[in-house]
Amino acid sequence: MENITAIGLDLAKNVFQVHGANAQGKKLVVKRLKRSEILSYFATIKPCLVGMEACGGAHQWARQLEQLGHKVKLMPPQFVKAFVQGNKTDARDAAAICEAASRDSVPTVVVRSRESQQTQSLHRVREGWMKQRVATANQIRGLLAEFGYTITPGMRRLYNEVREWQAKSGNELGILSGLIEELLAHLRQLEERISKIDQQILRVYHESSACKLIESVPGVGIMTATAIVGTFGNASMYTTGRKFACALGLTPREHNSGDKHVLLGINKRGNGYIRKLLVHGARSVLRARTGKEKYADDWAVKLAERRGHNKAACALAAKNARRIWAMLQSGEVFRTEYA
Repeated sequence: MENITAIGLDLAKNVFQVHGANAQGKKLVVKRLKRSEILSYFATIKPCLVGMEACGGAHQWARQLEQLGHKVKLMPPQFVKAFVQGNKTDARDAAAICEAASRDSVPTVVVRSRESQQTQSLHRVREGWMKQRVATANQIRGLLAEFGYTITPGMRRLYNEVREWQAKSGNELGILSGLIEELLAHLRQLEERISKIDQQILRVYHESSACKLIESVPGVGIMTATAIVGTFGNASMYTTGRKFACALGLTPREHNSGDKHVLLGINKRGNGYIRKLLVHGARSVLRARTGKEKYADDWAVKLAERRGHNKAACALAAKNARRIWAMLQSGEVFRTEYA
């Protein structure tokens, strides 16, 4: 039997599709395997290139297959879809993955370690609880607004103003007062959980030299540093800082035809969570520097005056992304006087 050089593995919940091909792309193996049969099957074949889409559970399977001696190539699903021929089936998806894995031009995703995935899980859980916190606070404001009582924007004044309303309302709105008390208890519980997550993220930050390195960039805090290192590691999969910024969706969209070159707004591709952290960090830097003589010649401040605050914040976020990539590659600490 001919040697299999590349395998496309279509991941699923229970039934996985396998498509194997030789060096010329000829189909040699097409089969369906249950989850319990995957590792035993790959243990019986010679080490080869295994292509998979970067999706839920892909990094765990990649680590296990690499332990068996196989070379794993994770690819973004949007780049694999172009190789699907005909209607969508599991067999055609596996064939498309096998074809894409054989092409060097298809971008890859670095297999994350368990530590990196755990750090990323902390940020995902925290982000979910933050959304619940905002939703609960907004529900309190909305319920009170229905009865003619408005609360000052901001989380700090919420508790005090709700207590003032409870003291004024008395027993007339007993049902609503009980509901508000339940929502306040839920809000406190969420804040306690978020505080515990913050402590865990802080421990991850202190244990990582890479996080401490990039945290020295103005506009990059502990949350941003741990999220970037947990998601991208040292960002070695990107050959330039611009490609790293592009992967975060911070570079302009291009619309070129002939001699006409048009740059549109940022493309907003890639990891939206890290992009949000970088942009908010850039906003805080601009807010701290605007109107101060010390930073009168700062390029970001001048850009904000010339093109607007939002464009300057996105430009500074993109530049910080390039700085982070360069620092992760070189290991140098951020220097303000560097030219």
